[in-house]
Amino acid sequence: MGILQPILYLLLFGPLLNGVAKLPGFPPGGAFNVFVPGILVMTALYGAAFVGFGLCDEMREGVVERMRVTPMSRVAMLLGRSFRDVTILLFQALVMIVLAIPFGLSLNGVGVVVAFAMLALIGLMLSPVSYALALVLKNEDSLAPVTNGMALPLMLLSGMMLPMSLAPDWLQKLADVNPLYHAVAAIRALFNASFGDTEIVVGVVLLVVLSVLTIAAGARAFGSIAE
Repeated sequence: MGILQPILYLLLFGPLLNGVAKLPGFPPGGAFNVFVPGILVMTALYGAAFVGFGLCDEMREGVVERMRVTPMSRVAMLLGRSFRDVTILLFQALVMIVLAIPFGLSLNGVGVVVAFAMLALIGLMLSPVSYALALVLKNEDSLAPVTNGMALPLMLLSGMMLPMSLAPDWLQKLADVNPLYHAVAAIRALFNASFGDTEIVVGVVLLVVLSVLTIAAGARAFGSIAE
């Protein structure tokens, strides 16, 4: 079910961009080489941002309580869950790419591999945040508005649906502070084999740094709940 929404965007929204792709300011590569990277990042965003709901259920069932008394590393508690989430979102990304090929998506093998690595970093960046929020808020009713309030601006200011090059200057400036905007731009460049694009370096560096920071914060949250 988690992949149903991006598939609907691919099938029902993507074809509309064939006409938009002819507008001045639209990035090169064709409609689906611009749109699919955005959908992949959207899948990673929502797939990772909402994983904390499962942890709320685990806390009610006493799973976290039982883990308290084990000598398990708190980092391992976090990363075990996060790597599971990353595996799921990468499988979903693979399905999306396969479905998009008949629509005209063109691929570069090296670019796709690096793009998958970036999607994994997005998962590792956002999953710990979701888990940490779940540990603090403790129930879905409190977690839902916080998660939606975090995810929606990240999506709207990333250029996932339409490239930010079509946006007014003030909106582009807001997008510049959004790491997912740089991730989308980097993956678009990778799909088009534009390996000299500086957005690739910017996107990778931002995701690596933020992933390290959020993993550290998430592990600390698991540590505090276990004390």
